[in-house]
Amino acid sequence: MRRPTRNLPKPPDMFDRDREWSELTAFAVDEGPEATMAVVSGRRRQGKSFLLDSLARAAGGFYFCAYEATEAESLRRFGEELGQYTGSIAPMRFDRWEQAIDALLALGKERPLPVVIDEFPYLARATPSLPSIVQVAYGPRRPERLQSRARLLLCGSSLAFMGKLLSGTSPLRGRAGLELIVQPLDFRQAAAFWGIDDHRLALLVHSVVGGTPAYRREFVRDDVPADLDDFDAWVCRTALSPRSPLYREARYLLADESDLRDRALYHSVLAALASGNATAGGIAGCLERPTSDITHPLTVLQDCGLVRREVDAFRKNRSVYRVGEPLIAFDHAISRPKLPLLDRGLAEQVWETSRARFLSAVVGPHFEQICREWVAHFAAPETFGGMPIDVSYGTVPDPAAQTSHEIDVVVRGAVGQDNGVLLSLGEAKWDQVMGVGHLDRLRHVESLLAGRGIDTSAVRLTCYSGAGFTDDLRAAETKGEVVLVDLQRLYGGE
Repeated sequence: MRRPTRNLPKPPDMFDRDREWSELTAFAVDEGPEATMAVVSGRRRQGKSFLLDSLARAAGGFYFCAYEATEAESLRRFGEELGQYTGSIAPMRFDRWEQAIDALLALGKERPLPVVIDEFPYLARATPSLPSIVQVAYGPRRPERLQSRARLLLCGSSLAFMGKLLSGTSPLRGRAGLELIVQPLDFRQAAAFWGIDDHRLALLVHSVVGGTPAYRREFVRDDVPADLDDFDAWVCRTALSPRSPLYREARYLLADESDLRDRALYHSVLAALASGNATAGGIAGCLERPTSDITHPLTVLQDCGLVRREVDAFRKNRSVYRVGEPLIAFDHAISRPKLPLLDRGLAEQVWETSRARFLSAVVGPHFEQICREWVAHFAAPETFGGMPIDVSYGTVPDPAAQTSHEIDVVVRGAVGQDNGVLLSLGEAKWDQVMGVGHLDRLRHVESLLAGRGIDTSAVRLTCYSGAGFTDDLRAAETKGEVVLVDLQRLYGGE
């Protein structure tokens, strides 16, 4: 059971992040004996540094942000900043990181105290033994650790590096008392953060910038589309404008993962994904490479959080890959093919010829993903007659018609003691008014599954639409034949 801790009020200028703040403050001021360690990670622009700097300020702790430098320069900067923090007359001098880590432990002799090393991967690349140095410093019976209540937080933006820090044979495996990943804001939080009340506009904006907080504040300087009519102009003056930092951001996201070697190959994999090639074989074919050449880049991109792998609900040996960052999907589908024109300032002309592709190749798949996220995080158990546990897509073969049917939202969950019940089959259409024809298709798929011996007795057929539903489909909902989820329900209901 967690020990009671004193409360640290969240800064008034921090949007949401209630869960992250609660976890961090509970760790930082925990009254338990001995020094402890946490690992905090997340892609750039999510507010990690703001969170940790705010935590250090609120608790009177020490915050050090590294940058790319030699070991000697980093130790010099570290000593200077630690000397300023302690009020030392002269800068502290450290020849080795062993001394520096012990100096951090010494800060916690009187009380629990957060000590933050931000952008830890920069230090570890200059000093590859640094994780081992921290491991030794946190030895179970080491006096310097036992006599300290320092709460060391190691933070980094390289998800591939930070993910390995506590895994496998890493020296720090088993040392951390907290592992926190700072995720982008979800689609509801993002709409509130951007101050957009129009749900259709909110989803269009989210299809471009996702839930990264910095994109509103720093990148577009609070330029928010006034309404739906302003959306096209907003895209042209932000994501498609060479004068906007947002224009090149997607290309820089891979640069944050400095362990990547052949970045051209990784960009090509992302471009193939954005073009609709969702399987490893399809990507390999698009790039004219053997599939074995694609396996490692896909794994690394997953570790970076830029690609996600989804397993077919009905064919466990089949999976698809999707771009996990909206801005990258937008860039590869819309911007990269027309860079020479965009660099010449022809954003309006490019957008006029690309808008239809944006709706089909970017917004359509993104809307499907938003529907799956809604089921996983916001739908009430009563909506599907059980607690959703696994939400994915599925492919159902139709031998008689010599085709197969893709189901956008497949929900499995818990009903009573059974955790594997098929709860729902759903179809999602961003720009189509859905009618009884869509329901009939779902009924047909349900019958195909039943014919294969799959229990469909608990299935609730569901239609998700960004454009609305016909009257006859609304009537079917009244009869309990279908669950309807529109934008209003996605953003405000369960």
